[in-house]
Amino acid sequence: MEDSSERDSKGSSCDKIDSAENSSKSLDEATSTTEEQQQNTATTNTNKTCGSQTLSGEEAKAAEASSTSTTTTNFTEETKASVPRPLKSRMPNIKVFSGSSHPDLAQRIVDRLGHDLGKVVTKKFSNLETCVEIGESVRGEDVYIVQSGSGEINDNLMELLIMINACKIASASRVTAVIPCFPYARQDKKDKADHYVPEYTSRAPISAKLVANMLSVAGADHIITMDLHASQIQGFFDIPVDNLYAEPAVLKWIRENITDWRNAIIVSPDAGGAKRVTSIADRLNVEFALIHKERKKANEVASMVLVGDVKDRVAILVDDMADTCGTIVHAADKLVEAGATKVYAILTHGIFSGPAIQRINGACFEAVVVTNTIPQDEHMLNCPKIQCIDVSMMFAEAVRRTHNGESVSYLFSNVPY
Repeated sequence: MEDSSERDSKGSSCDKIDSAENSSKSLDEATSTTEEQQQNTATTNTNKTCGSQTLSGEEAKAAEASSTSTTTTNFTEETKASVPRPLKSRMPNIKVFSGSSHPDLAQRIVDRLGHDLGKVVTKKFSNLETCVEIGESVRGEDVYIVQSGSGEINDNLMELLIMINACKIASASRVTAVIPCFPYARQDKKDKADHYVPEYTSRAPISAKLVANMLSVAGADHIITMDLHASQIQGFFDIPVDNLYAEPAVLKWIRENITDWRNAIIVSPDAGGAKRVTSIADRLNVEFALIHKERKKANEVASMVLVGDVKDRVAILVDDMADTCGTIVHAADKLVEAGATKVYAILTHGIFSGPAIQRINGACFEAVVVTNTIPQDEHMLNCPKIQCIDVSMMFAEAVRRTHNGESVSYLFSNVPY
């Protein structure tokens, strides 16, 4: 009787093992080749054990549990493999590099972002060719290059193009050129021939378009700039262009530094800036005026006519840039003649070339306020009337929002703190 019971137990155990083996084999067909080989090996070992020795009831249950556990594990791995994995973040890491035109602004931007400036070496060969070497890996990175159109403009523009190309061929994911002051922006159209000035003809270049083409061909994927001389320059590009505005920072400065700003009048030194001054006047809820000017030739004004009443008011001249400052100095004299009590000038890009500093020192300005899209330290030392508005936080926020795929339009009417 004991032998019969033992044989029944042995047969039952083997039947269970065979059943588990068949179940395991059917599931193994859906698994990879490696898992199939591993499972077949385990099955062979079980068969050997079953044939070589008699299994008790407890041993049979253990073998069945082991087989089921292996099957469950394989099924779970197969299920995980079939489920699509979530997409990785499309935003790569960020690297910010500075050209040689305005390293102070670039440093302010990275300080705001909490990063370090990328390593780059710029040098010139004996024949004055520019050489740029990127000192760290940019593969797969989101690269931002800060280079303003100031100083030696042609050299700085060429340096920017070379830096963009160097990053692009080093497999950077995206290259954004941060150009606070866009070079050649005043050469944005072809004027008709002026019969008063015969040397002005329609054969003038549209150099702003040429610069746009050069930046695109170099490999720039995106442009961030501020207060373009003409808004249509954005249309010269086939890549995205974010044109930031200094207006929010200008409004903040006016409210904080001009005590009687409610009695002020915003004045444009030419008809082209009418849209700019009307926007600021509306935000301050004050009136505006403009000055119509005629030029004999570039950087030389022939006559000016004031349109608007500035008598017994604080006049605030607003323009996008000042080069030799002949226009704003003539405009300031015109405003004083018309009865303005004080005259301020607020400019986005203070180029101040040639006799500009001398002219400002001899003019009737209370203050000439500029942003730091162009280095102003030397100008401020030579002219105490010049004051500077820091716009680095606007560029830093634009970089951060661009990197994170957020909207930049908030910066069009607000100053980030």
